[in-house]
Amino acid sequence: MTHLSAGKRLRRLFLSPTRKQIQDYVCAITSLIWQRQGIFFAATLLAAFYIDATKAFLLYTAVLLTELLDLRLARRVARWTGKDQKTARKIMIQILINTALSASAITAFVVMIALEQRLGGHFTPLFFLFAAALFCAMNNHQILGALIVRLSIYGAGFVFIALIDVLRFMPPITSYIWLQFFTVAFVMYFILDVSRLYLGMYRANLAHLEKLEGEHEKTKIAYQVKSNFVSTVSHELRTPLTSIKGSLDLIQAGSIGPVPDHLKPVLDLAGRNCERLSDLINDILDVQSLEAGRFVSELKPIIAENVVEEAVQVNYGYADKHGVYLDFTRPESTTYIKGDQRRLIQVLTNLISNAVKFSEQGDAVTVRCETVDGKVVIFVEDNGIGIPENSRDKVFGQFHQIDSSDQRDYGGTGLGMNISKQIVELHRGVIDYVSELGVGTTFMVALDTIEPPANQPDSPRKPAWQDPDASRLRLAANG
Repeated sequence: MTHLSAGKRLRRLFLSPTRKQIQDYVCAITSLIWQRQGIFFAATLLAAFYIDATKAFLLYTAVLLTELLDLRLARRVARWTGKDQKTARKIMIQILINTALSASAITAFVVMIALEQRLGGHFTPLFFLFAAALFCAMNNHQILGALIVRLSIYGAGFVFIALIDVLRFMPPITSYIWLQFFTVAFVMYFILDVSRLYLGMYRANLAHLEKLEGEHEKTKIAYQVKSNFVSTVSHELRTPLTSIKGSLDLIQAGSIGPVPDHLKPVLDLAGRNCERLSDLINDILDVQSLEAGRFVSELKPIIAENVVEEAVQVNYGYADKHGVYLDFTRPESTTYIKGDQRRLIQVLTNLISNAVKFSEQGDAVTVRCETVDGKVVIFVEDNGIGIPENSRDKVFGQFHQIDSSDQRDYGGTGLGMNISKQIVELHRGVIDYVSELGVGTTFMVALDTIEPPANQPDSPRKPAWQDPDASRLRLAANG
C-alpha cells in the first residue's frame, strides 16, 4: 500500500502539472530562446578557439536540435485546449524527454571541455554548467518534474567534473584539488537553494492567482445576480409607477372631478416626485444596459445638424416652463457622423436640460455646432451658477451631485452625465466642459466626421416626438 501511494505521488509529481504550469513553462522556453542561443553560441566559439572546434560545433548542433524539439512542443501546447487529460500526459512526457535531451547535450558539451583541459583546473566548464543550472533555476521552475530531471543531469555533470582531477591525481585531502571538489559541492547546494526559492515564489503566485480567479468568478456571479435583481425590480416598479402617475395626471386635469385648492400643492408635489422616480428607474436601466454592452445600437451615418436640432426641439417645452430661452441657429452645412441618433439626442437632451435647470429665469441657453479639424463639436452654453473647480469626477461620476446636501436646490439621479459620457465614448468621441462660478458653463461634445454616404439624400427632419425610436428620450437630471 505504501509502495502504491509512493508511485501515485511520483506520477503526480512528474505527469500531472496543471495547464497553467505547462503553459508558463513553454512560454518561458520560447520567450528566452534567443537569449539561450546567444549564450550557447558564445560558449561554442570559446570552446572552438581554445579546445576543439569540431567537437564544439557538433555538440552545439545537438543542443540546437533540442531547441527545435522545444519549439515543436510549444506549437502543440498552443493547439491544446486543456480539456483532454490524455493529451496533457503525452505533453508532459514529451517535456520530460526534451528536458533530459537538452540537459544531456549541455552537460556533454561542458564535460567535453573539462576532459580536453589539461592545465589550469576546470573553471571554464564549471562556470558554463553553473550558468546553465542557474538559468534553469530561475526560468524553468514551473514544472517540478522537469526541474528535477534537468538539475539531476547537471548535478551529475558537476560531480563528474569535480572528480576528474581527484581520480587522475589521487591527491591528499589538503590539496587544492579537494578544495575545488568541495567548492563544487557548495555551488550545487546554492543552485538547489535558488531553485527552491524560485519554485516557492512561483507556487505562491500561482496559488494567489487561483484565489483571485476564484474570487473573480464569485464576483461575476454576484454581479449577474445584482444585475438581474436591479433589472427585475426596476421593471416591476415602472408598471405601478406608470399607473400612479397616470392617476395623478387625471386628478390634476380635473377628469375625475374638481380638485380642492388645498389639495393642488400636494398633488403637484406627488406628480413631481413620480417624475423623479421615473427618471431614476430609467437611468438605472440605462446603466444596466451600458454595463451589459447592449445600450448603443449599430452606428450608422447620420447628419449631425439633424441630431442637434431634434435635441433642441425636445427641450423647447422644458425651457419655456423654466422661463429660459433656447438659442439655436442651424448651420448651413451638412456634416455626417457615424452614430446612434437616438442615444446622441439623449446626450444632448441631458446637456440642454441641465443648462436650463441651472439657469436663472430670463436667461438664454445657446446651442451651436461647428466643424473643426475633421470633428463636429457641439456646444451647450449657459450663464448659470457654474461648476466649482476640481469637480470633474463628481460631474461624470455615478450617483454624484455637485451639491450632495439634503438641502440642495436642484434634484437629480446623479446618473445622467455618467450615462452621457459613456454614450459619447461608445461613439469614440469626447465630452468635456469649461466653467466659472457665477459666470456659466459650456459643455462640448466632439465626434469624428465621415464622408457623406454615396447617393444619400437628406431625409426630411421631423421632431423627435414623432420618431418612434425616440420614445424613451427624457429630460435626464444632472449627474
